[in-house]
Amino acid sequence: MSTSQPTQPSHNQLDTKAQAWSALFSEPMSDLVKRYTSSVFFDKRLWQADIAGSLAHAEMLAAQGIIAPEDQAAIERGMAQISQEIESGQFEWKLDLEDVHLNIEARLTQLVGDAGKRLHTGRSRNDQVATDVRLWLRSEIDLIGGLLTELQKALVEVAAKNIDVILPGFTHLQVAQPVSFAHHLLAYVEMFARDAERMADVRKRVNLLPLGSAALAGTTYPLDRERVARSLGMEGVCQNSLDAVSDRDFAIEFTAAASLCMVHISRLSEELIIWMSQNFGFIKIADRFTTGSSIMPQKKNPDVPELARGKTGRVVGHLMGLITLMKGQPLAYNKDNQEDKEPLFDTVDTLKDTLRIFAEMVGGQVNPTTGAKEGGITVNAPAMQEAAKKGYATATDLADYLVKKGLPFRDAHETVAHAVKAATTHACDLSELPLTVLQGFHPSIEKDVYDCLSLHGSLNARNTLGGTAPAQVRTQIARHQARLG
Repeated sequence: MSTSQPTQPSHNQLDTKAQAWSALFSEPMSDLVKRYTSSVFFDKRLWQADIAGSLAHAEMLAAQGIIAPEDQAAIERGMAQISQEIESGQFEWKLDLEDVHLNIEARLTQLVGDAGKRLHTGRSRNDQVATDVRLWLRSEIDLIGGLLTELQKALVEVAAKNIDVILPGFTHLQVAQPVSFAHHLLAYVEMFARDAERMADVRKRVNLLPLGSAALAGTTYPLDRERVARSLGMEGVCQNSLDAVSDRDFAIEFTAAASLCMVHISRLSEELIIWMSQNFGFIKIADRFTTGSSIMPQKKNPDVPELARGKTGRVVGHLMGLITLMKGQPLAYNKDNQEDKEPLFDTVDTLKDTLRIFAEMVGGQVNPTTGAKEGGITVNAPAMQEAAKKGYATATDLADYLVKKGLPFRDAHETVAHAVKAATTHACDLSELPLTVLQGFHPSIEKDVYDCLSLHGSLNARNTLGGTAPAQVRTQIARHQARLG
């Protein structure tokens, strides 16, 4: 009885296998599964990070004597050519090769032979992809930090021109107290400054190296992981191999910070939309950030702020998706984690685009011919001031005036309520009530009451740290200008 010998694959077959594990399987992957499991057409944006990580890994392997110096040289030569091919659009991304990592490795092997195959020594795609995403996200966080700075500068620039412009401050969207328009804008500067701080803090936890953790348990090769971390400018290495390959906290934390930043943009958007409506008429934004109506020729619609407000829900949705993605995963790596990239990528793209367009919409752009700033927010100061006269915005100032005359605040509060009721009956502002009428509410009221009932008097009176008095606003603007450079 004859026995058949197992068929051995040819060298060429091994070189062209689509999957590194295919010798184990008796049938090829179906085309449907290839499309379902492939990520190459969205994760190819990681190519620069993938090549940088591979070069640092190869340098370490050679330094440790795990691969020969000539192998390292060949890998560097091959990666240089691959970079050129990708940048010029000549690189052929193949669905059969599933992701960015196998596409680059396969092309490297085509170019340099066995040296390309040796590159994967001491690593797995599990720690490789985690490294690539961290490297890519680190650079994106740096770009976002710069965009946050530009938006803050734009807001500070507009604020510096409008320190003495009076805006009705609202609570419950009802007129509350007069504030400096600059003071109002600086509230958003504070928000975006916190966003920048959060991004910088997230970056510290992003900037740790998983590479060398291999599939989940580390490797038998004498790797120098700290050397790779230094080569890549990372702040340290992930200390537990299981956690290193399966952790996506950094992506969730970034998306949380991005969501909060978008919430701040959405709040600003809401105010811009209200302010530029005909019922308010406080501001105008440049025409290039608005659209018209297909049926109503008089319309200028604030599409950019509206769309930013809508995109906030999209980014917050990505945060919920990432949290849900991770909530039921056992250690270590699972294929579920392929689903982390599209929400993360879209969050980055959405946030960057929104910050970039808002900086220009708020502050304008430099005309390359004249060098002057053009566009940006145009402020209608008279409309703001007229609106601030409605709703008895200085009522609290009258209460404070009475407190300084010796009344308990609660009694002063009640007295002013009667004064407001009288002003409402006479359809006039508190500052327009005759002195004899005001004295009828309390005899301690004197002629100097009109100083505190004026809009500018109200602003100037709030001259404490963080207050809306122009002197305080100027101090805050100077602080921000020094901080932002």
